[in-house]
Amino acid sequence: MNASVEGKRVLITAGASGIGRVVAETFASNGARVHVCDVAEERLAECRAALPGIGATLTDVADPVQVDRLFDEVSAHLGGLDVLVNNAGIAGPTAPVEEVAPDDWDRTMAVNINGQFYCARRAVPLLRAAGGGSIVNLSSTAGRLGFPNRSPYAASKWAVVGFTKSLAMELGPDGIRVNAICPGAVAGPRIERVIAADAQLRGLPVDEVREAYQRQSSLHTFVEAADVAAMILFLVSELGSKINGQALSVDGHTETLRT
Repeated sequence: MNASVEGKRVLITAGASGIGRVVAETFASNGARVHVCDVAEERLAECRAALPGIGATLTDVADPVQVDRLFDEVSAHLGGLDVLVNNAGIAGPTAPVEEVAPDDWDRTMAVNINGQFYCARRAVPLLRAAGGGSIVNLSSTAGRLGFPNRSPYAASKWAVVGFTKSLAMELGPDGIRVNAICPGAVAGPRIERVIAADAQLRGLPVDEVREAYQRQSSLHTFVEAADVAAMILFLVSELGSKINGQALSVDGHTETLRT
């Protein structure tokens, strides 16, 4: 058994930056054929320049019409699909529940869970046609533990786990495995924005809040995007061929999300 993904046809949502970009680079460097989508046209252009040969489609996964166009382009570019990485997600607002605007709640749900549904419903026929494959959905430690003052985000990430387990049961007989990754705080611009918003909400210095976030895990450190990419690569390879319906943490063992 090996971790080869040579020749696999892979779609990564929000694949032009952050975790998605590292996942795209990881698959491409291991011989996969990659297509990415993203909402940022400039980032897509940068990604295509850095990774010649990949496909790229400007897509807001919260819009089913745009997702339909994405899958038309994926089918044309890759000729089918073996792996869907449902990576697209947003942090949502940082606020007490009574101060969360309904539009912010709706947008968080639209991207973080509706987008995964829109992509999965289009991916499944392609995966069946390929004789099986894998879907990896990005959840979060907030999808296991909850997160005060981040209720839209936490609720959406809990929904991802339920969606994942339901699809694993539904699609297992077709040879389609569905798993979720639950990253802890991933180093990068997004967690820095979350930390800044949390610090402002609580009237604390940003450095103090950052240190508290790092102490949430037993390793007292942030996760790197490469750690998440490595787990996804393992899951969709032959090495992960019997792993299905799981919500797997890549988080240094999160002890609490209450800082």
